[in-house]
Amino acid sequence: MTNGYMRKASAIYQQNSVRGVVEGADPHQLVNLLLNGVIDRIRQARGHMAHGDVAAKGRTIAGAVGIVNELRNSLDHKVDAGLTQRLDSLYEYVSRRLLIAQLHDDAGALDEVVDLLTPIRDGWLAIRPDYVAAGQRAAGGGR
Repeated sequence: MTNGYMRKASAIYQQNSVRGVVEGADPHQLVNLLLNGVIDRIRQARGHMAHGDVAAKGRTIAGAVGIVNELRNSLDHKVDAGLTQRLDSLYEYVSRRLLIAQLHDDAGALDEVVDLLTPIRDGWLAIRPDYVAAGQRAAGGGR
């Protein structure tokens, strides 16, 4: 087997693996996947930037911006308008910083974005037990 074939097979496996995770995920898990995905792409972009791979940097930053847009679109402003407005503003700022990082090879901007999104992701993970418990109560599994 050639190295190119192995890379292609690996990419197909990863794509199918991710598809399976997404199909079985609840809304809370989907947001978690998006948050992990954007942080992962930003870290990849930083590596591409360090190695001078302009095309790969551009693709990964574009992917990160796309995920941030999905996060913005997923906000339900009816739930807690104050919180969702702050998250919307944060996501807008993150998108601008990613574009600046792309245009100016600004690794500091990428680091800033990871520093801003990591506590959001960690907080989202921390509320998972409450989300699951609320779902069980709604389904009649709790008191």
